[in-house]
Amino acid sequence: MVAHFLKYLKDKFPINDDELEMFRQVCSVKKLRRRQYLLQEGDVWNKNAFVSKGVLRTYRVDEKGVEHIIQFSIENWWAGDRQSYHTGLPSTFNIEALEDSEIVLIPKADFDRLQVEIPKFGEFTRVLLERSFIASQNRIHASISYTAEEKYADFIKTYPDITNRIPQHMIASYLGISPETISRIRNHMVRK
Repeated sequence: MVAHFLKYLKDKFPINDDELEMFRQVCSVKKLRRRQYLLQEGDVWNKNAFVSKGVLRTYRVDEKGVEHIIQFSIENWWAGDRQSYHTGLPSTFNIEALEDSEIVLIPKADFDRLQVEIPKFGEFTRVLLERSFIASQNRIHASISYTAEEKYADFIKTYPDITNRIPQHMIASYLGISPETISRIRNHMVRK
């Protein structure tokens, strides 16, 4: 799975064999079974996680015991808790595998060092974070402005390859609508 990650890097920015070897030396692979956690609330997140295979969900449980899904991470996406990563504070999120998954992990100190030693990688991660920020802004806008139908249509557009890999009630949680509403929307779309 490290080979998959290295190919991902080669596809994203110019990188030579020596630089790839620098990554190879600091990467480790974690295999998760379905329902196994990559991160649990209360733990400190001090690494970067690249999804080579599988689907993860990042979620929080409120005081009433209701789960609120913040993000899904699929192949070639990154996962983690940025707040815990940057502050060293315990995480308020859980990250769980929705199917058997393989994750490439890079410790924070090594990741930060590689951003400096390989400037192209530093630039790549800066752009990645900007895109993540834009996606967060768009998600906030959608959550306060879109109808349930528009939210679901936007989800299908954003995650076209995984709607069949994620249970309907989790999609509903991510969108902030009820599972019954999702079911009604899907049935309406089939009839069109």
